[in-house]
Amino acid sequence: MIDLNLLTTYCEQHSEQLPSYLHDLERETHLKTLAPRMLSGKMQGQILRFLVQLTSAESILEIGTFTGYATICMALGLGKKGKITTIEVNPELAHISSKYFEKSGLLSKINPIIGDATAILPDLKGDFDFIFIDAGKKDNEFYYDICIERVRSGGLILVDNVLWSGKVLEEEKDKHTHLIDLFNQKIAADNRVSSLYLPVRDGLAILKRC
Repeated sequence: MIDLNLLTTYCEQHSEQLPSYLHDLERETHLKTLAPRMLSGKMQGQILRFLVQLTSAESILEIGTFTGYATICMALGLGKKGKITTIEVNPELAHISSKYFEKSGLLSKINPIIGDATAILPDLKGDFDFIFIDAGKKDNEFYYDICIERVRSGGLILVDNVLWSGKVLEEEKDKHTHLIDLFNQKIAADNRVSSLYLPVRDGLAILKRC
C-alpha cells in the first residue's frame, strides 16, 4: 500500500518550489495560532500560484487571509500590475500576515482589509479575475452569491474545505457538514459555472465562470 502522505511530499518536491520564507510562516503559524490547520500549506499554495499564472489573473479577491500563506502564493503568480485584496475578520492575526507580506517583497500587490467579509463585500468596488473563498463555512453560500456576480466570464472561483475531513460522505452529518454538503449540491446545480472538485488537503473546488 502506497503512503499517500509520502506521495504528496514527492509531488511537492518535484513541483516548482515556493520561497523559503513561507516555511518560516508555516512554522510561526503552528507556534502562535490556535488553529494552524487552517493554513493552506505547500501543495495548495503551489496550486494557487500556478492557477493565477495560468489564467493571467490581474485582480484577485481572497475571503479569509488567516496568516497570509495563500495570499502570498497567489501574489507570487500575479503580473507586474496585479493586485490581491484579502479580507480577514480576526485582527489578532494581522501581526503575522503583515510581517510576511513585507518579507515577501509583495506588499505593493497586497491590499489587506480587516473586518467581517459579510459586511464588507456588498460595498466592495470592482470585479475580479480570480476569487478564493476560505472563511467561515456557514457563510459560503452568501460569499458565493456575491462573488458569482463579481467574477469575470472565464474567471475562477476557488472554495476551500469542501470535503470537510471526508465528513461529507457520512450519512449522519453534523450541522457544519450538512451546510457544506448543501453548498456543494448548490454548485453542482448551478449552470453559471463549470466545476472541478479535488481531494487536495481538505477539498478544493475550482469553479470557472461561464
